[in-house]
Amino acid sequence: MTSTPRNAPRRARTPLSLAALTSALLVGLSGVAQADPDDDVDIDELTQRAEELEETYDGELLQFTEIKDRVEEAEESLEKIEKRLEDSRTGVSTIAAARYKNDGFDPTLQVVFSSDPEDMFADAANVDYLGRSQAEQISDLITLRDDQAETTRNLKEELEEASELIDSLEEQREEVEQRIAEYEEEQVPPEPDTPGGGGGSGDGSIPDSARGGGWDQTQPRMAAIRDEIIREFGAPYPVGCWRSSADDHGEGRACDFMMSANGAHPSEANRALGQQIADYGIANADRLGIKYIIWEQQIWQSTARQWTWMNDRGDATQNHYDHVHITSY
Repeated sequence: MTSTPRNAPRRARTPLSLAALTSALLVGLSGVAQADPDDDVDIDELTQRAEELEETYDGELLQFTEIKDRVEEAEESLEKIEKRLEDSRTGVSTIAAARYKNDGFDPTLQVVFSSDPEDMFADAANVDYLGRSQAEQISDLITLRDDQAETTRNLKEELEEASELIDSLEEQREEVEQRIAEYEEEQVPPEPDTPGGGGGSGDGSIPDSARGGGWDQTQPRMAAIRDEIIREFGAPYPVGCWRSSADDHGEGRACDFMMSANGAHPSEANRALGQQIADYGIANADRLGIKYIIWEQQIWQSTARQWTWMNDRGDATQNHYDHVHITSY
């Protein structure tokens, strides 16, 4: 190994070009390089695969649709951030060029560009040196850089979740289709082994006050589920089932067990009742042929066997805080 003699003449420093200066600036902002989402995961391809599963699944595809909505929202946010990031890079590069001196990249700028925004503004000398407007431009670039990285991470996670969900549904498809065939042959679920064993307060009758919209158009299995739950727990408000819509209500396979009226949040007693109904549905899902349950912005599916959070749809009714939704096979 050779070493440079201590008294050897120093090599003359060559001034950087503006392009090299800009490159040095962006490298100084650690992490500014874009981290693209996993190129192997394509939301359009996943959507096509999901469409092929429509005849087998309901709630599970609702979950996929919600993930897809979040993916599209993240993609839009990322596009906006990258546009702002490019504009901010241009502005900061102009600052660097203006501060550039013939003997190379200004050491003060190197300190600034390697600092967090908080550290940069904490150093009054840096702010005075750059001017507050220029310092804010640099801070904005650093913030946008971090926003871009976080949004990219979120997008990648959503895509991975969507891919895992579709993979799982495809693997279980044959089993689910067999289950559907058995439920269709059975038509209605068997009676519980112990009538009244669910701990409810129903007296065995279906009061007129419980009969909501679409009562008579409900499919036999869902009607049997509905009646058993009402006998077991009663119904503080009318239970709505069939309605003219392009979902399971429109097929007569879903009912809404209302816990309040006019979109209000339920009382604590009715909220506890809604939880009891949801728990009863889960405990008896296989016997009753329950496909999924939605309650308090979460969905439980007979395939996944766990509660999953749903997107915020804006109000108590759309987020299912005022009613328990049950869909049958």
